[in-house]
Amino acid sequence: MDFPLPPMGEGLYEVELVRWLVKPGERVVRGQALLEVLSDKATMEVPSPFAGTITALIGQLGAKIAIGQVVLSYEPISNEIPSVIPVAIVPTVIPVAVADTARSLAPVAAPSVRHIARQFGIDLAQVRGSGPGGRILHDDLAPLLKPTTVEESRPQRSQPQEPPFDLGKPGTRVPLIGLRKKIAEKMVEAKRYIPHYSYIDECDFTELVHLRGQLRSPLAKTGVKLTYLAFVIKAVSRALRDVPIVNSTFDEAKQEITLHDRYHIGIAVAAPSGLIVPVIRDADTRDVSSIAKEIERLSDDCRAGRVKADDLQGGTFTVSSIGSIGGLISTPIIYHPQVAILGLGKLVKRPVYDDHGQLKPADIAYLSFSFDHRIVDGAIGAIFGNSVQRHLQSPAMLLLP
Repeated sequence: MDFPLPPMGEGLYEVELVRWLVKPGERVVRGQALLEVLSDKATMEVPSPFAGTITALIGQLGAKIAIGQVVLSYEPISNEIPSVIPVAIVPTVIPVAVADTARSLAPVAAPSVRHIARQFGIDLAQVRGSGPGGRILHDDLAPLLKPTTVEESRPQRSQPQEPPFDLGKPGTRVPLIGLRKKIAEKMVEAKRYIPHYSYIDECDFTELVHLRGQLRSPLAKTGVKLTYLAFVIKAVSRALRDVPIVNSTFDEAKQEITLHDRYHIGIAVAAPSGLIVPVIRDADTRDVSSIAKEIERLSDDCRAGRVKADDLQGGTFTVSSIGSIGGLISTPIIYHPQVAILGLGKLVKRPVYDDHGQLKPADIAYLSFSFDHRIVDGAIGAIFGNSVQRHLQSPAMLLLP
């Protein structure tokens, strides 16, 4: 029997085939993921509405597939009546390079649960599900993810953590498909249409370092991981109010600039599958603690492959922080159709002169802005940069409504 690609959501008529999760000759059960497809930056696993044996896979990886197009064929189990309505399809962003483990009888589990199991090498066939009908839940994986001893839970300082990036393998050929292809298309689009110019300045973070040091421990007890990025996003949201033209998007077709009255700040997250930009909505109305929580939630979701499509849309400005990896200055590419982006460099301690000409130690970071020169003139870019600096250098004010 043929299995056509089921409807993937309102307004979606075709998707890209990213990865097969089954192979010919494999026996599948209802609800088991058959393949991964990509629409924009939302990767979706297509679950099986039937139980049977796969006989053939149809379609090349990276090819566009229309809704209703046959993607595979199978031999149903005797007396098995295929479902007319497919199992619900759950959008998520899943690292393309993660390999799946073939199973003759796959346990029932959500796509996000299967993804976590693949990441940590957990055989779901050995996990007892506590959900309805034996469905495996996230909580069922928790005991297998926790270290068994206190010693195991301590970070091994002698061995640096391996970065969660695909650094490549010499002598191989890798097709440009899936999320990596979408990223490439976005970058080319941005550089083709946007005349970038860079504006770079240094910012004294000394007071901010002191303030964060006072707040970090009390907030950690409430489950909040306070980072410098949370303060930067708050400062940016206030600077965007000071300079509204920077909080805008440009419609190429209509030749129209839209100045937004809401402040949705995107944050560039380096996930295993590539660069993902989730959005912190209404950053201007959130306090620093709330922003910190949202940064952690979105970053964790991106790296675990469970970020929702809604979290990736509607940004009006983007912040990219390279400081945690290293680097002082960057020239970030604007996230089209936005008109500006900020790159935050690493924090370094340097001697600076105070107002009396005396040397003192200071915590310095570079702020690297890229602007669309069609929309933001050089002087306006400098005014916006000064505004961001002013808010960051008076961090206590960022805690006030």
